[in-house]
Amino acid sequence: MRIEHTPLKDCFIIHETVHGDARGYFIETFNQRDFQNASGLDIVFVQDNQSKSTKGVLRGLHMQKGAAAQAKLVRVLHGAVLDIAVDLRKNSPTFGHHFAIELTGENHKQFFVPAGFAHGFVVLSETATFFYKVDKFYQPGNEVGIMYNDKDLNIDWKLPTSELVFSEKDKTLGSFAEYAASL
Repeated sequence: MRIEHTPLKDCFIIHETVHGDARGYFIETFNQRDFQNASGLDIVFVQDNQSKSTKGVLRGLHMQKGAAAQAKLVRVLHGAVLDIAVDLRKNSPTFGHHFAIELTGENHKQFFVPAGFAHGFVVLSETATFFYKVDKFYQPGNEVGIMYNDKDLNIDWKLPTSELVFSEKDKTLGSFAEYAASL
């Protein structure tokens, strides 16, 4: 396991060793001891989630707030997504900044998103299977979100707006400015 730091404090990319031959490949996708040694974080993941989406589906930007804030370890099993993390930790030196990474079934990268970050992704391939671990159980009353096209965040989702598909809930998320004012 090799960790690559991103410009966002505490947010990093994980590169796993791929053992491949003519039969295919094998990857140890998570090892608690190796994760802790490489990251310095003592995080226990309590739930695994998986979603399958078609091209243009944008899920996000979501997060759990307060004591329910979740750290996530995300990856793509099949297809390709543009994955986005936004630092919403009030006292962080990277508060309000975002980082984007393309995760694919072929590049086998994993992305660690710390608690206190909003997270979202858009599917770039015809379909994508997205998998992630979280360190806290989901609590619906503690969910907040920021609109994908927030003018202050200015995120390039790599697809035209006309190709994006949203849930009804994601169409009504607030702005970064509203979130920042609530802190």
